[in-house]
Amino acid sequence: MKRKSIHKSRWKLFRNNYDLYLLLIPGLIFLLLFKYAPMYGIIIAFQDFNIFDGFIGSKWVGLGQFAKLIHSDEFYQVFNNTLLISFYKIILLFPVPIIIALFLNEVRRAVFKKTIQTIIFLPHFLSWVIISGLFMNILSPSGGLVNHVIEWLGGTPISFFLDNHFFRSVVVFTAGWKESGWNAIIFIAAIAGIEQEQYEAASIDGAGRIRQMINITLPGILPTIILIFILRLGYLLEAGTEQILTMYNSVVYSSGDVIGTFVYRQGLGQQDYSFSTAVGLFNSVVGLILIVSGNELSKKLIKRSIW
Repeated sequence: MKRKSIHKSRWKLFRNNYDLYLLLIPGLIFLLLFKYAPMYGIIIAFQDFNIFDGFIGSKWVGLGQFAKLIHSDEFYQVFNNTLLISFYKIILLFPVPIIIALFLNEVRRAVFKKTIQTIIFLPHFLSWVIISGLFMNILSPSGGLVNHVIEWLGGTPISFFLDNHFFRSVVVFTAGWKESGWNAIIFIAAIAGIEQEQYEAASIDGAGRIRQMINITLPGILPTIILIFILRLGYLLEAGTEQILTMYNSVVYSSGDVIGTFVYRQGLGQQDYSFSTAVGLFNSVVGLILIVSGNELSKKLIKRSIW
């Protein structure tokens, strides 16, 4: 009887909002065609795929490509680079948008606030090709602004894009320069949702701006911070393929080659489609495990989670 009533209520909900459900159809079709249908190609990871034989004619090797992956010394170097760059980006860059949002919230002059927002949002709209060219000029060992300063201080020019000691730092810095302002948008929106009465009450009680920021603003956006952090964990093995592809070269493979660029070189460069698909599948499975684990850990420790 209870199931029948639930079924009735659901059908009633559908009838009353059928137009909204119809709007879901284009999105569902998009997901099916461009997200789920291509997953059929995962079987390449279990084959010795030949582009001329296709899916059906290619030899089935089971877990052979994954065994090759495990025994590949090059992959371990790539995996290590990916983890290091991702950890650097999380530790150094994740707090930056939060700090930007907190301080922008304290700016009272609307014109000044909008000007700052525009300036820090703009780099997001530049492609990595443009940004790479820009920083290659700025960091150039012959004529670059940074090396001019180093020489003026008595140092010797540094080839930032050809030095394994500096390449990861360049990757992390440029990623922060490009995306930190844009990533602050979601935290700015979360701050806007905090009730102003809380600030008024805190002000009456004698709390200053810093105290209000710590006791009201930060706790108010904590659920958003947790959500973004859990989602970021899912992309731990995505260290910025597009960015690194436009910046690196064979000289800095030992410090800058990540899983995404490795898949690109193996798949398109050497036409080893099966091995590159196996690497990509490994990347996706690890990302899924990380995001589920992060969600469960968040649920247990602070009673907040995505689902």
